[in-house]
Amino acid sequence: MRKTLALASLSLGMAFVNAIWPAVAQVPTITIPLPVPQPTQPSTPQETQLPLEPFDIGSGCTPVQTCLGWDEQLFYRQGKAGDRKALLASIDNSLSYLTKDKAIAAYQNYPVPGITYDRVRRSLVRFRQLVASSKSPAQLQAAVKREFVFYKSVGNDGKGTVKFTAYYEPVYQASRIRTSIYKYPLYRLPPDFDKWAKPHPKRIDLEGKDGLLGNKSQLRGLEMLWFRDRLDAYMVHIQGSAQIRLTNGKTTAVGYAGGTDYPWTSIGKEVAKDGKLPLEGLTMPKLISFFRQNPLELSNYLPRWERFVFFKEVAGRKATGSLNVPVTAERSIATDKSLMPPGALALINGSFPYLTGGKLQPRTVSRFVLDQDTGSAIKGPGRVDYFMGTGKLAGDRAGITGGNGSLYYLLLKN
Repeated sequence: MRKTLALASLSLGMAFVNAIWPAVAQVPTITIPLPVPQPTQPSTPQETQLPLEPFDIGSGCTPVQTCLGWDEQLFYRQGKAGDRKALLASIDNSLSYLTKDKAIAAYQNYPVPGITYDRVRRSLVRFRQLVASSKSPAQLQAAVKREFVFYKSVGNDGKGTVKFTAYYEPVYQASRIRTSIYKYPLYRLPPDFDKWAKPHPKRIDLEGKDGLLGNKSQLRGLEMLWFRDRLDAYMVHIQGSAQIRLTNGKTTAVGYAGGTDYPWTSIGKEVAKDGKLPLEGLTMPKLISFFRQNPLELSNYLPRWERFVFFKEVAGRKATGSLNVPVTAERSIATDKSLMPPGALALINGSFPYLTGGKLQPRTVSRFVLDQDTGSAIKGPGRVDYFMGTGKLAGDRAGITGGNGSLYYLLLKN
């Protein structure tokens, strides 16, 4: 999807600055003999902690339903079909990626000992066989424990703590022509974008404070779709892709084509900093509700994210990750691809919202997933973004996902 940020992620991190205070000594008037320098041992550079470490899952976990690798969602249960086919398709997508030269190149210098291109590929092939043949979550769990080594992410604290957020592919209504109602544009990538001088123009330079710079924008003529709601267009920038219902009744889709070189700025954090919403418990649904009730605030806050995203039309194409393969609902994750093995089989363990009795309720689960995407706010070994799928329910679930869990990569023992 090459998304820019999970919808649920408010990225409320802070930057810290260390001040260095100089000391000024008075020059003495008495001559003092200098000490004779003593030989010292050369300093040894501090070793950098690798992002993944082998992890022994042990054998004493009971009941098995609470243990790593128990993925009941794959199998028929309580009158509901499982999503085994979806996981198999996601595995195939990773195997397709691994046939490409860029995949081979990505693993040539991968720093974690034992995680190689060949081992990742063989692990996917064997895991696919196990998923296809297993008759129950217990059978699959036992086979994975028997045949695979778990590599655990060191997390954001060096102890395995991973922050989870979620993202989804929204569905919006838009028009191919500008009208008095549909007036907020989505833009194609400029053909000369790779020649743009840096620093790039900021969001406010390209679309104006109110999003209606129009003919005065240097992007004039690159409009591809028009939205009736500025916040909808902005959300497409955040997600990096969307399904579109056109005003003529047809459908299409847009995907990420490029973006200006600016970091992520959390609009939620900006609103909280100004005292207009409490930071504690702030979720994307609450933030959206704030802007719906205070539409004039959009011109105040949206330009603060200076990055601007461009799109291409991808009609009929499924949501696609940074590996240029489709992402699968609840079976694909986004991680920092400078650290994590692309396309590899992983297992996440954390709390996610599920529709129960008409309400979204948190439930702690294990899910087998494929690492197929990334994002500008997904940095370090302690961040995972979980793809929830397409549409309103996926968006509702993504909007309230947030919490700590753990991340493991699974590689064949032999």
